[in-house]
Amino acid sequence: MENLKDYVGMSRPVLDHGFVELVDYMGNDQRIVEAARVSYASNNVEKTDEENKKLIDYLLRNGHTSPFEQVVFTFHIKMPIFCQRQLIRHRMARVNEISGRYTKLNSEFFVPEHLRTQAKNNKQASNENEFVDDELEIIGRMAEEQDLVATNYDAYIEEGVSRELARINLPVSTYTEFYWQMDLSNLIKFMGLRSDKHAQKEIRLYSEAIEWFVERVTPFAYEAFENHVKYGTRLSKQEKELLSDLLADSLSEEKKEKYNKDENTKRTLRILLEKINT
Repeated sequence: MENLKDYVGMSRPVLDHGFVELVDYMGNDQRIVEAARVSYASNNVEKTDEENKKLIDYLLRNGHTSPFEQVVFTFHIKMPIFCQRQLIRHRMARVNEISGRYTKLNSEFFVPEHLRTQAKNNKQASNENEFVDDELEIIGRMAEEQDLVATNYDAYIEEGVSRELARINLPVSTYTEFYWQMDLSNLIKFMGLRSDKHAQKEIRLYSEAIEWFVERVTPFAYEAFENHVKYGTRLSKQEKELLSDLLADSLSEEKKEKYNKDENTKRTLRILLEKINT
């Protein structure tokens, strides 16, 4: 698609009933470089694509993110409530959500394909490729519970209970819909956290669907995001000093002995290697 507007109205399916749809966007890579160059009054000089790409990379690499705020995306998203609770933590966004007070909610629930086990070394994570025994039987019980809740919700409304109270027993697996608008600078922060391998798989899939649109509307900015955020890393003072010494290959015998004995140095090296290898 050469016309970026062709992506408006396009939807990417996520999970069993969810989606991410691009409702609209304002600005693109050109808007970013124009906003940056107005600082030194050079917008009247025509630049090549390669020059624009290098400028965008420079801006993100050095933390000059205000030009990225000139680009804004609006999405229509349908996701389970437990996913939205993670998304909504990114507060620099404008949100309008379907109201369970104004309208009767659709009884749609997320049912997982697999039940991941709890990670032993991370209190908030699961094991990506390790599933519980008898998962099909447990998933069946989950679905039965959801059906019962949906039946009761409909019954409460039929019996005269207000919509705002009939909904209170609905689980966090219930799907909700909302419009979500965010500028590219904050979207980069969102994608950096929620597309990371440490994020919960379900919210990660939504983040990757959002990435798909960002890559097409702002390909230069997305390339810089991949380079410096998604697959890049930041180093602490200790990590930087240790890496500098190791690359210089000029350690004195005294320093080598200190590094071999010092537990903090060993820990720093271990963390550094983890950052480089992830």
